[in-house]
Amino acid sequence: MTVHFIGAGPGAADLITVRGRDLLARCPVCLYAGSIVDRAMLDWCPPGARIVDTAPMSLDEIAREYALAHAAGNDVARLHSGDLSVWSAVAEQIRRLEGLGIPYTLTPGVPAFAAAAAALGRELTIPEVAQSLVLTRVSGRASPMPEKETLAAFGATGATLAIHLAIHAIDRIVGELTPLYGADCPVAIVFHASRPDQRMLRGTLATIAGQLAAQPIERTAIVFVGRSLGAEDFVESSLYDPAYQRRFRGREGL
Repeated sequence: MTVHFIGAGPGAADLITVRGRDLLARCPVCLYAGSIVDRAMLDWCPPGARIVDTAPMSLDEIAREYALAHAAGNDVARLHSGDLSVWSAVAEQIRRLEGLGIPYTLTPGVPAFAAAAAALGRELTIPEVAQSLVLTRVSGRASPMPEKETLAAFGATGATLAIHLAIHAIDRIVGELTPLYGADCPVAIVFHASRPDQRMLRGTLATIAGQLAAQPIERTAIVFVGRSLGAEDFVESSLYDPAYQRRFRGREGL
């Protein structure tokens, strides 16, 4: 018996990986985060599967489901939104499983920031403009931020920021980042990336708070800040330059 943690992706049911879908199809038990995960994914569960919405459950209650499935010899598909590597609360579940001696696997999913960038039609790393992407958030009730992980500290690098779980803190974002990026720095907000009700706001640090007040978004959104969002007249990468020699191109003598 194994618990299979599966990244369900950013929202759209067809953005789950093939591996994740196939695991769903063969596990007789499925635990899913019902407040976020698209229920259409449950259609891939086998007939008669035990399906449990973990949204109202505590960690102890979830661990009890794992223990019951283990005792019955039933594999578990554990669906989490987005990708498992960030803000998934998988770490504490793994600790419980290891304490119980229950094996597990992790199957990555499409991260929300990638779906949001696709919705915007943007590459987030632009030559000589921004070559780093910082995934971060602000402190919340569920988990405070470490002392040194601040918007100002990350913003000082000039990197593109993908700020999660922070739509309620737009005034703080604007206040802390405007001195670092400038009031004209592009900002984009993507709500429910890849879902039917997806929405986007594009503005600058000077305008975004007013735009958000006029078109409120309450949760499940990513705030992007950085010059890469508006870069147009930029230097092209050497990767496809005809004079750029690399081992796959076979153009000796250029």
